[in-house]
Amino acid sequence: MQEDCVKMTPYCSEQCRSKAFQKYHRVLCAGSGVENADHPLQALENVWRTLHYPPETTSISLVYKLLAMIQQTNNRGELLSQISLFCNRSKDEAADCIHKLLGDQHTGSITMLREMVKEIFGNVMPDWMTEDGFNSLLAMIGTNGQGIGTSSLSVWVKNCDALELPEEPRQQLEEFIDGLYQKIEEAEGTQDAFLNCEGSGLYLRQSAANHSCMPNAETSFPYNNSVLRFTAKEDIAAGQEVFISYLDDCMLERSRHSRQKYLRENYLFVCNCQRCQSQADEPDVTSDEDEYDDDMEHEDSLS
Repeated sequence: MQEDCVKMTPYCSEQCRSKAFQKYHRVLCAGSGVENADHPLQALENVWRTLHYPPETTSISLVYKLLAMIQQTNNRGELLSQISLFCNRSKDEAADCIHKLLGDQHTGSITMLREMVKEIFGNVMPDWMTEDGFNSLLAMIGTNGQGIGTSSLSVWVKNCDALELPEEPRQQLEEFIDGLYQKIEEAEGTQDAFLNCEGSGLYLRQSAANHSCMPNAETSFPYNNSVLRFTAKEDIAAGQEVFISYLDDCMLERSRHSRQKYLRENYLFVCNCQRCQSQADEPDVTSDEDEYDDDMEHEDSLS
């Protein structure tokens, strides 16, 4: 069966394939049936894709990989102890997190997902197969999951951003990149190849880092794979807390009100970092970009 995986399941290297097989893939291996739409894992992923668009589609793969790891491990207690270190939410918070993840129209589909997972794994983790347990599992992944930026195009764009260019060439480059993204979105069949090369992973140390609008560290994927790097942006003293930003560079430049609005709506918390505290006396107004977005939403609601 391991030889079938070489052909049917893509891995970046022989070492990566062997590591996955020893960790969880021996349980999940579908061999030549992996492309069969009726295979339980393929059916589960297909249902999830109808509920949430990539890259978050990989969230469901984290669910079944965790269960496969628990089923395959020789030391379940140690593995469950590591999983318990990730941030968990209360029952009400878990419901809010899932509502944000799937939206009004798909929240009711959780029961179907849970039954499909239960059919595959049975009683490997009975507590996770209850309604509250499954909600908590999805909320844990939604809260701690880190998007993996392995898109070669996004790496190239990031390198372009780092170039020191005069104003006119910089503007020409940005217009070219904007046009490139537009053409990729318009070209059928190419978007997945260039834009959706990303996934989602659970990183214990990364998940322990809180957000700040004035972060002293940043995360990156310098090797174009799932290896995450923590890099200090300034000197960090022993015992000083490490902060990362949950916002991209563009969002960080927006007003305090805009940043807090985004974090509240997408991460379900109100930021009280040093920068937000220092700007507490600023008017509660959105940045120009958010005002435009709000106006467009208002026009849509009236049309």
